[in-house]
Amino acid sequence: MIIDIHGHYTTAPAPHQAFRDAQLARLADPSRPVPRTERISDDALRESVEHNQLKILRERGGDLMLFSPKASGMEHHITDPATARDWARASNDLVHRVTELYPRHFAPVCQLPQTPGGGVADAVAELHRCVTESGFVGCNLNPDPSGGHWTAPPLTDPTWYPLYEALCELDVPAMVHVSSACNPVFHTLGAHYLNADTTAFMQLLQGGAELFARFPGLRFVIPHGGGAVPYHWGRYRGLAVRMGLPDPAGLLGNVVFDTCVYHRPGIDLLTRVIGTEHVLFASEMLGAVRGVAPETGTAWDDTKTYVDAAGLTPDQLHQVYEANARRVYPRLDARLRSQGR
Repeated sequence: MIIDIHGHYTTAPAPHQAFRDAQLARLADPSRPVPRTERISDDALRESVEHNQLKILRERGGDLMLFSPKASGMEHHITDPATARDWARASNDLVHRVTELYPRHFAPVCQLPQTPGGGVADAVAELHRCVTESGFVGCNLNPDPSGGHWTAPPLTDPTWYPLYEALCELDVPAMVHVSSACNPVFHTLGAHYLNADTTAFMQLLQGGAELFARFPGLRFVIPHGGGAVPYHWGRYRGLAVRMGLPDPAGLLGNVVFDTCVYHRPGIDLLTRVIGTEHVLFASEMLGAVRGVAPETGTAWDDTKTYVDAAGLTPDQLHQVYEANARRVYPRLDARLRSQGR
């Protein structure tokens, strides 16, 4: 079975974005009416994925995708908590409806209602709602709600602990995923996302031993191949020695990486350095990079092509494509078992 753990609803029907636009317009002009979500038909939802994510998933031989709201659209830099709560609920409910229409092809992952300096109480409440009421199997956690200004404390700070308690109680992992960059020096897709992956790992290197001793069941997925981490693994090992910290390999019981790396040499490096037992298959389609590599004619985000060519053994391929996802996402595993898979 081939499980893609990183997909976003980047093709949601237009009324969903219209609701967001109305939210932002009311923040700019409070005299406007409170926006209401417009009912979107099941047919509109089907059309939005059948010619996009579902079509490509099938064409590339995938079986199931973990599906979450559009990452850049989370827009956690908007400071109003009520707006964040309503937007997360609307986005998550739409994702849930898609996964109910295609339960054998999609499983839901939720957006959290984060705001700069806003604490985690709202995020905990939405996580509980999504997991316990709608069967979500994971969440996306933004380590930088400010959008590139990094005003939040590191992921190892106690202010995050109530959320980590909920993640452990519910037995769901968090993918560390930022949203749009508000800082003009960071391109959202080419810099901010990868900076965040790298920054999050360094935070965990500095304080992860204590954090995971306190929360041994806490699991983080670092996307986009871990940013710069695999390429600079020697740097992190050397820094750990210099700073008197445990070897970063010790983090890999709680931290895993995905395969959203868009060329074969990058996949080769990832699987060799990090090891296939800590790598989960993913493509992030339709996401940051679209189109095809001119020299090969292969889509940039057709990561299965690169994994298949990486010279892995059948057991290693099974780890990357299925076994690791079932282990890291136990609620996904239960969902699949209930379907006889």
